[in-house]
Parts: sequence; structure tokens; C-alpha cells
Amino acid sequence: MTLQFDDQQDASKRPGRRPNSSGRPRFSTGAGARGQVGPRFGTQTKGSWEPVAKWYGKHLKEEDTFQSEVIFPGALRLLYPVKGKSYIDIACGEGSFARAVANTGASVLGFDISSTLIKQAEAKKIKGATFRVANATDFARYYDPKSFDGAACNLAIQNIDDFAAVFHDAGKVLKPGAAFVIVLNHPMFRIPRQTGWGWDEKRGLQYRRTDAYLTPNEIPIVANPGEGAKSKVTYSYHRSLETYMKELAKAGFMVDAIEEWISHRNSDSGPRAKAENRSRTEIPMFMAIRAIKTKI
Repeated sequence: MTLQFDDQQDASKRPGRRPNSSGRPRFSTGAGARGQVGPRFGTQTKGSWEPVAKWYGKHLKEEDTFQSEVIFPGALRLLYPVKGKSYIDIACGEGSFARAVANTGASVLGFDISSTLIKQAEAKKIKGATFRVANATDFARYYDPKSFDGAACNLAIQNIDDFAAVFHDAGKVLKPGAAFVIVLNHPMFRIPRQTGWGWDEKRGLQYRRTDAYLTPNEIPIVANPGEGAKSKVTYSYHRSLETYMKELAKAGFMVDAIEEWISHRNSDSGPRAKAENRSRTEIPMFMAIRAIKTKI
């Protein structure tokens, strides 16, 4: 019986902020920030993907990624943006999902802590989309309460330490009845260093093993281990599904949908191909949560 643990996983970013010359805080533009925020608010946060932003931007240009084939289409379907309405893309990365929202005729504000990723997003010149360098844990102060028609956070909440602050700020700026779509690596089956694929030689089956689940954990992830001393570290924060549900309720949300998404990949050769494909259809790698802002 063999087992291979996961030390890497898809992840995302956290945004930061700075004040303007008038003393009132505002979002900074991607062109103005250099991976830091003003001295009043500190420097890049621990979960920032600024060190690996160039790599991530190149990755999303590739074909057949989880984002292009599974995450973005599913999130767009759950969010269901409406032409003429306004949405926010929290920890938007290089703007690919924001582009999908804008293509529906809706307007979208995307923000991320990585100024490099924001520059990549702005370079796309997406009609109906605006991008800012900003902090996902403290953005509601810049907008009128109940001013957005929906929000999304794709593969990012697992990389933000103070995830509850994201939920609470989203709850402040969303209109009653608005949808908040959160996509994350599956909190039970995709925990770095605590889950992994195993092979049962006797039964000829590939299985998924989980060694820990309920205990919260901060896990450093080497984004590019092949580069030795130049390798960059990001962080993944594991929490149980129960934890996410409780914090959404505290922030004024009611969960109306949970979906578990499998990998779209397929093994077409090798002695274990059949077993690998079977396990892919049975064990989800991603979870999507749609929460609706209540009238409270």
C-alpha cells in the first residue's frame, strides 16, 4: 500500500491599502503600489502572492487549468451576474474571473494585495472592470453599505488568515438578497500535508486519505520548489466546513448552495488509469459555497 501526501495546492492572494493625500483612505491603483502599502498600514501581508505573481499570471495563460475548466465557469454560474448590476471580485488575481463577469454586461470591481497581479489585470483593458490594490480583510469602509449586487472569492479564502473579516466586510457592502460565492480547495479532501492519494495494491484502488480535519492549521507552501534558494513561500490556512458556516452566519449570510467539484483531468494510459479516473469522479477537489445576504 502506497501513499503520496499533498504538499502543494492551488492558492490565492490577500489585498492591502493606503491613504490618499487628503488623509481619507482609498484604494490605491495598481500602477502606484510596489508590493507595499503606506507606512500607516504596514507592508505586504503574510499571505500575499506578490512573490509568485509573475508565475501565477503565466500559469493562468496556460490551457486546461483548473481555473479555466472548473473554477471560473462554476463560480460564474453560481454568481449569475446580471447585465447593468455591480459586483466585487475579492482577491481577484490577474483578472480572469473579473473578465468573465464583465463579459455578461455587468460591472465589476476586482482587488488584490499583489500590485503585480493588479497590473496584469489592468493590462487586459477589460470593459466594465476596474482594478485596485486593496485588502480583502478591510475594504468595506471605502464603499456605501449595501451597494453591490454580488461578490465572489475564488481560491483565495484558504490563503487569508483573518477570513472572518472578509465575510463581515462582504456582508456590509452587499445588498440584501445578493449572492456571495466562495470557492476553495475542498476543506476535507485537499489539506496540504494532511491528505494525499494512496494506492491499495490488493484491491487495485486509488483512494484519498485524510489524517486531520477539525484542527485549524497554518501551512507554508513552497510555490516553486525546483528553484532552490529562490523558492517562494505562500501560506494555506485550513479550517473545517463548520467554521466557515458559523462565520458566514455571523456576517449576516444564509447558505443556500454547496457544491463539490471534481477534477476535469483524465488518465488515458498506464496500468492505474481506470482506478485514477474512478477516484477523480468520486472524490471532489474543490468546494463552492453560495451564501445569500439576509435583510438583517
